[in-house]
Amino acid sequence: MKSFLTILCLLAALGAWAQPNDPEKKLSEMGLSLPAVSKPIANYVKAVRVGNLVFLAGHTSDLAGKVGKEVTVEQGAEAARLTGLSLLASLKAEIGDLKKVKRLVKVLGMVNCTEGFTDQPKVMNGFSDLMVAVFGENGRHARSAVGMYALPNNKAVEIEMIVEVEN
Repeated sequence: MKSFLTILCLLAALGAWAQPNDPEKKLSEMGLSLPAVSKPIANYVKAVRVGNLVFLAGHTSDLAGKVGKEVTVEQGAEAARLTGLSLLASLKAEIGDLKKVKRLVKVLGMVNCTEGFTDQPKVMNGFSDLMVAVFGENGRHARSAVGMYALPNNKAVEIEMIVEVEN
């Protein structure tokens, strides 16, 4: 019996009996919170659910400017991270609870950048690192990180994503 209790204690210490994934608790532990969901700037919706997939429209943060000119790679990565929070807020509004997320599937990251700028993946890591921190392995996703000549309202980053959720 004593060895059984020792094994249970070791498993608990190693996190083998972790509590169910709670993305919002994870965000809170990181000192982050979800912003209010903003209204679309044109004739579209923020999210569309088809079966167990949610397609999220392109979201941005407040940061404007071209990465490689007015915006540094580090500032662009922070804008991508903040955009991730905005996407999660819209996702929660669509599905009710982020605990329903099974996994992130596909992400398209668009970086407003100067000609010749090639560090789009470094900018997008601000988003991807946040998703892995919040959802663990289920936050890993297929991703495209592309440079754009311009984005709406001169925003530095725009990101859209597809998420698998519980039915």
